[in-house]
Amino acid sequence: MNSIGEECTELKKKYDDCFNSWFSERFLKGDHDDSVCAGIFKVYQDCVKNAMKQQNIEFKEIDKDVLGTEGEYKAPPSDSS
Repeated sequence: MNSIGEECTELKKKYDDCFNSWFSERFLKGDHDDSVCAGIFKVYQDCVKNAMKQQNIEFKEIDKDVLGTEGEYKAPPSDSS
């Protein structure tokens, strides 16, 4: 699957490759230190945020903690405009 921004697709592929390698070669063998992919994830995340800005997509909800809160169990508001 491509990224939200065409310019981010190659970064997404690099991150996906890193994550899949870490998951299969380290995590499943008990090494839960995920810092190996942190650098490429940060670069990819910044690219996605910029792509969202360019497409006028609000990302204020991205950093919002939902798991373990009352909001986890609520359906998202319907966009019936």
